Amino acid sequence: MAFVKDMLRMWAHSWKRFISIAMITLLGVAVLTGIYAGCRDAFRSTDRFFDAQGLHDVQVLSTAGLSNGDIAALRKVNGVAKVQAERSQEVTFDLDGRKSATMQEIGTNGIDQPYLQEGRMPKKAGEIAVTRKFIRDSGKHIGSRLTVTPESASSDTSDTSDTNGADGTNETNGTDEAPSFPTKLTIVGVVLDPQNLSNPDGYSAMTSFRSTATTDYTFFAPSDGVTGTLYTSATLLVKGAAAESTFDESYENTVKQVTDRIDGTVKTDRQKARRQELLDAGNKKIVDARAEADKKFADAQSQIDANRQQFNQQVDQIVSMQAGAAAAGAATNGANAGAAAAAGATTPQLDETTRETMRETIIAASPELTQAKQQLDQAQSQLNEQKASTEHTLKTKENELKTSIPQVRWYVQDRQSLGGFSALKSDLDSIQSLGNAFPIVFLLVAVMMSLTAMARMVEEDRSLIGTYVGLGYGRLAVASRYLLFALLACLIGGGLGLIAGFLGIPAFLLVVLQGMYVMPGLRLEYDWLYGSLGIALFVVGVLAATIYACVQEMRQTPAALMRPKAPRAGSRILLERIRPVWNRIGFLGKVTARNIFRFKSRLIMTVGGVAGCTALIVCGLAINDTVADLGIKQYRDIYQYDLMVVSDDSDASAMRTKVASDGRVTSSLDVRIESGDLTVAGSGDGDSGKAGSSGSESIQLVAVPEKHLSDLGEMVTLQPVSSGILGTSGVGKTGSLKLDDDGVIVAQSAASALGVKAGSKVRLTNGDGVQATAKVSAVNRNLIGSDVYVSETYYAKLFDSKDAKNTKNSKSSEDSEALTWNAMLAKLSGSDTSQTDYAESLEEDSSVMKAVSCAHMADSFKFDLMGAVVALIVALAGGLALVVLFTLANTNVSERVREMATLKVLGFFDREVHHYVNREMMILTVMGVILGLPLGRLVGGMLTMALNMPSLYFEVEVKPLSYVIAAVATMAFALLVQLFVNPVLDRIDPISSLKSVE
Repeated sequence: MAFVKDMLRMWAHSWKRFISIAMITLLGVAVLTGIYAGCRDAFRSTDRFFDAQGLHDVQVLSTAGLSNGDIAALRKVNGVAKVQAERSQEVTFDLDGRKSATMQEIGTNGIDQPYLQEGRMPKKAGEIAVTRKFIRDSGKHIGSRLTVTPESASSDTSDTSDTNGADGTNETNGTDEAPSFPTKLTIVGVVLDPQNLSNPDGYSAMTSFRSTATTDYTFFAPSDGVTGTLYTSATLLVKGAAAESTFDESYENTVKQVTDRIDGTVKTDRQKARRQELLDAGNKKIVDARAEADKKFADAQSQIDANRQQFNQQVDQIVSMQAGAAAAGAATNGANAGAAAAAGATTPQLDETTRETMRETIIAASPELTQAKQQLDQAQSQLNEQKASTEHTLKTKENELKTSIPQVRWYVQDRQSLGGFSALKSDLDSIQSLGNAFPIVFLLVAVMMSLTAMARMVEEDRSLIGTYVGLGYGRLAVASRYLLFALLACLIGGGLGLIAGFLGIPAFLLVVLQGMYVMPGLRLEYDWLYGSLGIALFVVGVLAATIYACVQEMRQTPAALMRPKAPRAGSRILLERIRPVWNRIGFLGKVTARNIFRFKSRLIMTVGGVAGCTALIVCGLAINDTVADLGIKQYRDIYQYDLMVVSDDSDASAMRTKVASDGRVTSSLDVRIESGDLTVAGSGDGDSGKAGSSGSESIQLVAVPEKHLSDLGEMVTLQPVSSGILGTSGVGKTGSLKLDDDGVIVAQSAASALGVKAGSKVRLTNGDGVQATAKVSAVNRNLIGSDVYVSETYYAKLFDSKDAKNTKNSKSSEDSEALTWNAMLAKLSGSDTSQTDYAESLEEDSSVMKAVSCAHMADSFKFDLMGAVVALIVALAGGLALVVLFTLANTNVSERVREMATLKVLGFFDREVHHYVNREMMILTVMGVILGLPLGRLVGGMLTMALNMPSLYFEVEVKPLSYVIAAVATMAFALLVQLFVNPVLDRIDPISSLKSVE
């Protein structure tokens, strides 16, 4: 009992050490669990939401639409749980200029169901549900009416003999018809599209813009009122996928098995079958057209024949009359009256030659008959020409049918192809990677501080330990006094850390996340396994340090332990050997130098602890500086143009005329901008970037006119980059990179995420969904967005653009009809404010789809999520620095109580004692800061370079002010600790402190 009472008394006396260990453990566990828990809560809530709304696991698209046969084939694939055929249609409407939207049918099989936020779901024809983004932009509300115009209306009214439209989804045969939606709409609900969780008021809405291949909004309509049996896509749910977390590798493997089966057999067979359907439909149209033409020609020929027969009868009648009259006259002049009577009674028989001669004579003598014959001959000639022309046309269509109908292509995609899904996943993965790295530093610092504190605690009880061991107490029993002390401190600190880690930090992160993404049903959850392992990790580290300190002392005999520890043997430090310097140092300076460098463990612990905390602060500030400079570097350095204007293809000419007439442009470059994808398939041959690399990135495909390739360098800074050590990159000379016809130039942001380098082969998808394998000629410095630059000629080579093969030899790139230059990069005159105002005014023009001012983007770019995490890291690092300095200062004082008492006996005033002790701590702190600043730059650079996020590349930047802030903050913490240490020095009693321990 006395042993226990003494142990509790000892614990109460060492409360400062207890708080120090508990606080370090609290901070470490909070960092270890907090960021992880916040990301995990977001992952889990999003996964639950996706499962509840039935977000598709696989989506199948086709360039020629999908038929019922395609849907039936997909249902038969092993591993497919559900298949939903979906119909959609692109429409336009007037909303402060021409806007586009996708009319999406709400599936009836429970897949991709929109989440109702307000109002009710549409049920009747003409009712729609819209997104909150549309409500915000349009100012409309539930009950508002809207009239839309189908974009394909003009193509749908084309001649029926045209069997090949520009868009395969508009092609129809006898049974398949393109989807058609009602055009007079009423808003009845506001919904969240499960395929896009972006917050319309968040970061992504501010910085993104739409290209020609996407629509501005999505409208959800019921099946009622939707016509057409040709489907735009098919969405699938995979068996067993819902049981896996959509963000885990196990989910990806489950889905990949099904996509591989579709790609392996169904895809090829149905592509051929669908093309044959289109060929059969085309042939049927030709056959029907020939039959209809033959019927019309036969009717016309019958009419002409009837008219000609009537004409011939009329002429023959005249011929007969004239022949009879001639015969009667001849009989009258004869002598035989009986013969005359017989001749008059019968019509004379004429031979064919005579009859034909008389016909021609009669027709020639009559203008009316001549005109009638000419009309009959002309009608017959025209009919013959029409028959020959029609037959030639049908023959030509028969010959051209196979070449005019392109090969049908299927695109099998998973959730990774959804921009909102991949952006959320990448954001959370990157933040989680920071959460996995920083606790390592906290753990190392915790072990160092625990070793320092517990070693001093054990050393203070040296004689008591010897007494207990001499009295027969086991070494384990004696050591348990300190082990239980450290364990209790870790458990209390860890418990508080779990509260902060699973409640405080996640709540903070999720507030920021909800500003970027809409995540219904978000809730905080506790992970017993991870939380227990987090505490256990720190418990093991601290107990290991405590065991080491106990073993170091208890390996001596009880007699040796009960005697005072022998003073450290005197020795010279390196500075003493530098006589010119040493001789000029005062007495107290020499004492300070000896105290600092003679006690190596104290030096290492203090400098190492301070350096670690300073490095954490610098690391956080480095990430903040890197993110803060992204917008300025991209929009003022890399992008040299001031304005980007994008229009629809049909409005491209009007857009250029509008911009030119305003007189604000000093120079410009017409380009074509499409949204697409860049894909790298995993391989080990080195042709696809890194061996085994894989992935897909949404890109902005920029095609440049052949005659203006050299002008691209005036609008965009072209600098080649190459991979360096530890994820760093080397930047080449400005202007040393040129766009040519041998490959594409890929943005650094996309190349870094996918492991692409110069010479790699990648898969490009253009705005029409056509895929092609392209060579990467170079990687260009780019921080925001994933631009891929391609020449007009190479674009034509990749995507088989008609009439574009010879553009290199054409007089002007504008003369070619291969590509429509739907965008303009322009340099403007005037201030940044006037440029921003001009871009806003352009967006009000009906011919402009989007106008982006680089000045506005540079000023408004921000990354709230990363800024919040950086602020959290800096705050925790500052707290750790304060605890470390407090622990080291108190340990330093406890080790030197007799020394401080001696100084007081010698006549030192309290202020002089303060200065004597605090000067050593300040010098050690300065040494730690000097070591921590470059260490923080190194660690910050490695962590920043490891953050692979969609359309973002973090070019490490640490401003001088950040170094100053980190140094000043650490020094301020050291000064703050002095306020707690000075009263301890004042309370030292010289008499009791100098008593002999024996």
